[in-house]
Order: sequence, then C-alpha cells, then structure tokens
Amino acid sequence: MDVGADEFEQSLPLLQELVLGADFVGLDIEFTGLRSNLSGPQQISLFDLPSEWYLKTRQSVQQFTICQIGLSVFSSIEGESNKYVAHSCNFFLFPTTFGILDSEFSFQASSVQFLNQYGFDYNKFLKNGIPYMNEEQEKKIKHSILTGNWRVRSSLDKDQIKAVIDEVTRWLVLAEEGDWTTLPGVTGFQAFEVQLVLRKALPDIWTVMKDEGVTVKKVSKQHRWYLENTSCDRESCWKEKILLSARGFSVFFQMLVKAQKPLVGHNMMMDLLHLHEKFFRPLPESYDEFKLNIHNLFPVLIDTKNVTKDIWKELNFPRASNLSEVYEFLNSDLNPTKNSGPVIIHASRCEKYAETKCPHEAAYDAFLCGSVLLKVAHLLLWRVHGALPISEPSFPLYLDVLAPYVNRVNLIRAGVPTINFSGPDCPSIRPPILVVTVRRWPGVSEQQVYREFQNLGKFDVRRLVGSQFLLLTNKFKDTRSILKEYRCHPTLQVSVYRYWRHSPNVSCLLQVCGVVTTWAFIAFLLGRARP
Repeated sequence: MDVGADEFEQSLPLLQELVLGADFVGLDIEFTGLRSNLSGPQQISLFDLPSEWYLKTRQSVQQFTICQIGLSVFSSIEGESNKYVAHSCNFFLFPTTFGILDSEFSFQASSVQFLNQYGFDYNKFLKNGIPYMNEEQEKKIKHSILTGNWRVRSSLDKDQIKAVIDEVTRWLVLAEEGDWTTLPGVTGFQAFEVQLVLRKALPDIWTVMKDEGVTVKKVSKQHRWYLENTSCDRESCWKEKILLSARGFSVFFQMLVKAQKPLVGHNMMMDLLHLHEKFFRPLPESYDEFKLNIHNLFPVLIDTKNVTKDIWKELNFPRASNLSEVYEFLNSDLNPTKNSGPVIIHASRCEKYAETKCPHEAAYDAFLCGSVLLKVAHLLLWRVHGALPISEPSFPLYLDVLAPYVNRVNLIRAGVPTINFSGPDCPSIRPPILVVTVRRWPGVSEQQVYREFQNLGKFDVRRLVGSQFLLLTNKFKDTRSILKEYRCHPTLQVSVYRYWRHSPNVSCLLQVCGVVTTWAFIAFLLGRARP
C-alpha cells in the first residue's frame, strides 16, 4: 500500500491502531544518496573506531534525505498458533517547505540510477511526498505561527501566489455574490497558506478547503465580517491544523516511538541515523549521546544482518549477498524448519507482495526483514530444543532466543563488526593489522600500495610513517594469503603489526631514552675522569 501526502492524514488513525496492536515493526528506508564522495582521512575504513565512523557518516546523513520509508507491521493472529499477518506500507516523503523552513539536500547519481532501475516513482516523491520535520524545526515553526510571523518565506513560489491572486481577481470581476470557483491542485498544509493570502488580499471573498481543492466564494463585506467572527474556520482556528499538517510523517514517528515496539531492519545503521536526524533532533557530535538517544527512542532493535551471520555459518547455507537471497534460502528446502516455522500472510490491502517480488521497494524490504526475523528466530528455537517438539512457539519465545542479538546493529566497514545500543561496544574481532615496509620505491603512495595487494582481497591502507604502511582486512584468509605470498618479497616486507615494535610513538620514546641514557653515561664517565 502506497501512502502519499493526499492520503496520509486520513490513514493516521488506522496506522496508530496497527502499531499499538503489533508484535514488532519491520523497517526499510530509501535515500537520495548514501555516502558523500569523501577522500583521504574522511573516508570510512576498517581502521575507524565506532566514534570515528559515526562522525564521518554523520556528514553524509546531513547531506542526503529520505525519499521513501517502508514499514511492515507484524501481528500474531489471535486463536491461531504461530500465524502472523503483515500490513506493509510505503510512505513517500519530502521535507517540509513552509514559512521559514526550506531544507537543502543532495542527490547522488548512483543512488538515483539504482532506485530507477527498480522502478522507483520519483514523481510521487517530488510531487506528493509527505512533509516531515524534527523537533528543532517544529519549535521554530510553532513559535512563528503562534507569534503571527510564520509567513517569512512562502512555501509556494511568489510567482505562483501572484498567479492565484490574479486568477481569483479576474474571476471576481464577472462573479456575482454567492458565486464560487475552485482552485485545483492546492492541497495539504499549503492550502492553508493560499487561503490566508487570498483572504488578506481580497476583502470580498471567503475560502473553504474541500477534497478537490480550495473553493473561493464571493461574499459581501458584511457577510465576510460575520464569517470572520463566528466561523470555526477563521485564522485563529487554523494554527494547530497548520502545525499538524506541516509535521506530517513526524506525527506518526512519535506514535511509533510511544508504542515502544521492537524495530527490525537489515543493515539498519544508516536507517537509524536518518531517523534521528530527520524526525527527532539533528545528529549530535557525541557518538555516546547518539547511542543513548536511539536507545531511548527504540529500546528493542534487531538487525537481521547480524542475526543471520551466525546461523548461516552454523548451517552451511550458501552465501547470500542481499536480503532477498536470505529470504529465499529460508523459504527453501535448505531450511530444516521450513514446514514447522511461522506462517505469514499479507493483509487484505497489501497482497501485492504475495504475488510480486519488489526488491528495493521500501515496504517490500521491510516485509522481508520481518519475515526473515521470524524464520531465523524459529531456527534458533529449534536449535535450542533439538529434536523435542516446540508446543506453542510465540513471539515472546522468539525474543528470548534472540536476546544475544538485541540492540546489536551491524556496522559496515569499521574497526568493530557491530554497535551495541544498550551498553559498551564489543572489542574488535578483526584479523590482525599488517605492517608493510617498502624498499627501493621512493615516493610510494597509499593508493599504489593498495593496488599492489588488491588481487588478494579487499584491504584498507594507511600510511604509518615514511615508507611503512598499515594494511587491514576483515577476512582472516586474506591476511594469511598476504603473509604467505610476500614472505620473501624483495621490495615489500610484510609482518604482523606489533605496537611496541612498530609504533612511531614508541620508536620516538625509545630514541629519546637512548639519547638521555647516552648523555647520562657520558656525564658519568666524565665525572669519574675528574681528579
């Protein structure tokens, strides 16, 4: 089910009811871009601590925006054992442009091409996107509305506003009192602004918001005075309506936060960063503050990427390169619990995904996240119970076996594999760092060293000092391959990095100690030589 700005407010009561009655919510987000094309030290790498990775990624999150959010709300069916219904919705979003709010964001060509390849509807995003704002933006616009200074910058182009006034003025010349006309295509909170502009500019009209657009009616000045002082549709009654419409999807975000349901994603770190930035508050500089904020918003997070990594190795499933492949393997005969696992059906208005695969459509991927979670949780439960039958599997039971994975979110390309949102991050389990000493190759760069080793795996390279470079990968076999291949290389000497042996700080300290010791020894000898 697709939801745009036209349908969103009418859908809110149903959405709230679904979320409050849910066992958990699957999430996926599509963006206008993923990462800025940063180079050098600003590029993320396997050398990064989580706090360093966060600060680098924060810049990209501030640069790009959300174009589509997919939610799949999973609820167990009462009276039926281990059966779930999924309500899946796509929400097209577009930043609020209203009064003083006028966001800037970028598009990344590769992201646009990628989404276009999978049929993403950019018209729905640009023309019918649901507005949204974070708490700081809401405070600014609320203050402006309440103080009457909210029309600092029109959300519609000034030429468009002028065209609307000119159109109504021309109509008024021939119109009789009681006649009316409709301005089509003006909807949502922008319709409030158009009405206020028209009422201020033209004293002999009255405006009413209808489904087909803004209706303008010619009235006498006496009737206008009466409407202004008695109608519930006067300007003072609109302020809360304006704010509610301008907040848009942020209203539903707050509903989701208050419901405190488990939130499930796949490689969901970027999703969480954008949720914080776009709907809660601008991302803080402090990594620890970000973690605390997310944990307060969503106390139970489950990343299916993190869960499936372990079970995949144990059951020797074929390598899965994306979420769709994970879902396919879990629905195949390779899954020993295929016939005893949870049954998942689509809700009546969401049956499209029962017949059609729609990879990288946000709601479809959110549905896959939820389905993968249930099936993997059942596998884990089966592993715990062994051959014993599981009488009545339930979501609370699934949460118990998922406990080691709760609030541990997968981290792509960093010094640690996961971030723990409910405690200290786990220590690194990456392969050891290698140190490469280059001989007879003056002026060698990090890029040249990278190209030398790229055929043996994917590595990150960082200059240590002079002709020494650090080399790091996330695969132990690649580390072993390099140590074996370059054991007797004439130009590149490779060994495992040892802090006390290779660190420039330690070398500098030892040199200073050596100089001090030498001078102390000389002073001692000179002292003894004196009569």
